[in-house]
Amino acid sequence: MDRRPNKRYPPVRKLTDAERTRVVKDIFSTVTGKYDFLNRFLSLRRDVAWRRAAVARMRFFRTHRLLDVATGTCDLAIEAVRHHPGLRVVGIDLVREMMEAGRLKRDKSGASTRIQLVLGDALKLPFAAGRFDAVSVAFGIRNMPDRLGALREMARVLVPGGAVLVLEMGLPRAPLLKRLYRSYLNDVLPRLARRFTSNPDAYHYLVDSIQDFPDPDTFSRLMASAGLEKVTAVPLTLGATYLHVGHTPLKRVPVGRMARG
Repeated sequence: MDRRPNKRYPPVRKLTDAERTRVVKDIFSTVTGKYDFLNRFLSLRRDVAWRRAAVARMRFFRTHRLLDVATGTCDLAIEAVRHHPGLRVVGIDLVREMMEAGRLKRDKSGASTRIQLVLGDALKLPFAAGRFDAVSVAFGIRNMPDRLGALREMARVLVPGGAVLVLEMGLPRAPLLKRLYRSYLNDVLPRLARRFTSNPDAYHYLVDSIQDFPDPDTFSRLMASAGLEKVTAVPLTLGATYLHVGHTPLKRVPVGRMARG
């Protein structure tokens, strides 16, 4: 249930990593009750199409397992098991309230035997190396203070040739579209959010995090720095969102920390 109205969050760039983690936990524990509704309403249901585009690009060839990072209310995890017969998904999230909402949705969808949920941190994934064919994160990496560290962890748990798929909002490249989208994000979206949530400032913070996210070329270089190759950035809905895809080398190169668990 939404609670603690009238919160005020500092700008993204003024937060330390620890402060950002605390803010993210606070925000997503307060908007849980309206999260799915607002996603659909404020994106004109494009978020559904964006997740389907990501799921359609997934390939499962060895473990037939997907790790969905920042799984939230399990939208992408549920779409993945619908699209890929025989797939098993592990969803991990840092926020207990979102995880509980995801658990309810998973059970209602009939996918409880195919989707396992784990409370945990993307920077310290509790999985052994080479456990998954694919790792996904939808609209979550912009809220992670150490994106490079998170990408390295995602690469670590993949099999050779596995894929990291990052679905994330940003700003369109075209100047006119960028101005229009900024106006929507800064003027229209917060007003709409105030009508439906008791913590509207959460959406000011989320808008700030969208505008602070790197452009596609910069993020592609970050994925390459994490040890991923064949990196692509596919624009969706005129570039309001991008699907970033990178693969681990077929010949395993050590990435990140030693395997755990």
